[in-house]
Amino acid sequence: MSQMPQQAALKKCPSCAEPVEPGDLFCGACGYDLSVVPAPPQDHPTLAMTGSPGDGTDRPTSEPADRSGPGSGGPPLPGHEAGAPGRERPAGSGVRFDRPADLDEYPLQAPDPRPAAGSGAGPAAPQQMCVACCAGRVDSDGYCENCGHAQPRERDHLERESGPVAAVSDRGLRHHRNEDAFTVGHTTLADGTPAALAVVCDGVSSATRPDDASLAAARTAGDSLLAALPHGTHPQQAMHEAIVSAAQAVNALAEEPATARDHLPHQNAPACTFVGAVVASGLLVVGWVGDSRVYWVPDDRGAPPARLTEDDSWAAQMVAAGLMGEAEAYADERAHAITGWLGADAYELEPHTACFKPDRPGVVVVCTDGLWNYAETAEEMSEAVPPDAAARPLHCARVLVGHALDGGGHDNVTVAVLPFPAPPQGAGSA
Repeated sequence: MSQMPQQAALKKCPSCAEPVEPGDLFCGACGYDLSVVPAPPQDHPTLAMTGSPGDGTDRPTSEPADRSGPGSGGPPLPGHEAGAPGRERPAGSGVRFDRPADLDEYPLQAPDPRPAAGSGAGPAAPQQMCVACCAGRVDSDGYCENCGHAQPRERDHLERESGPVAAVSDRGLRHHRNEDAFTVGHTTLADGTPAALAVVCDGVSSATRPDDASLAAARTAGDSLLAALPHGTHPQQAMHEAIVSAAQAVNALAEEPATARDHLPHQNAPACTFVGAVVASGLLVVGWVGDSRVYWVPDDRGAPPARLTEDDSWAAQMVAAGLMGEAEAYADERAHAITGWLGADAYELEPHTACFKPDRPGVVVVCTDGLWNYAETAEEMSEAVPPDAAARPLHCARVLVGHALDGGGHDNVTVAVLPFPAPPQGAGSA
């Protein structure tokens, strides 16, 4: 009978660096399993490289407030049709800070191990090996049986194309998981003309299950738009209905039984922001609740770009009320506290929609604050958008995500790019 090779003695625990004795199988300080750690090489050991710590702060997600007129950040687009007027939020309405104070409160999340429905047939998938220690197998919960590390989630980096529209989402450089989600799609209106759409949602990290909230909202809104647009619903009305449907989907998450992953330091109801755009029949329709934004960047860079949404944030409310100047408000530590979101504990759902009719071709950038924190004004966003964005929307989305990561990547970043006008069906990025 073969025997396990003799384990070489370790001077320190590989996990917590506490001293250990020869023959110890587990670390007395942290419980790390020492029996499976390979013996250190006798020459030229490999040293773990760690990046220098960041500044320890994350800019919280802000949320857009109701905008009854054209977007700020540039002159209004020609032919702007104001959306349905929103009700004024009563004094004392809720304000939520998106990020908890301590980043360590975010546990690493493993991918959903549940098999797809009806997957009983066929051979079993090979056992997954841990990407951290390369020695242990991954259990049914998505964690390594050896070192305990959660495995990377599928949503850490996603790229999608649907006809002429494309989107990219990335976890960023500071967060343990990606709490953003998106949906992109294209369809045909009742009159046969093409339409393209994008929905981007940013999970509120101070809430429970923010990643589930953003995913539910993005998927539900996308399905709603794809169902309504081909049947003659006006794009602005379809957008309003999509936001309401997305809110209902997020609200439903709060009614689900709690699971082990819900036992976190924050116990607010699942919540997320919402922003979407539809390009159809020469119209550009936007809708939002929260601080994710839509920018207009014309192909002719001599023409002015524009921001088409306004944040539902503490700073925006102070400026709108005339209580503070813009520079003073956005310098305040409360500036990015959100005042609007989708979720069961939202004070009141106020979908904001607006309809524009651009007079020239360009691209529509739909994004979370993970991008606009590094390109806040319309002019800065225009400079970051590559000149061939309309012809290569996926390339453009990748460039913009790279811009955010190069700037620091302090947040999850998601970007969708839609050419205007919508190209004929079958057109895609080069």
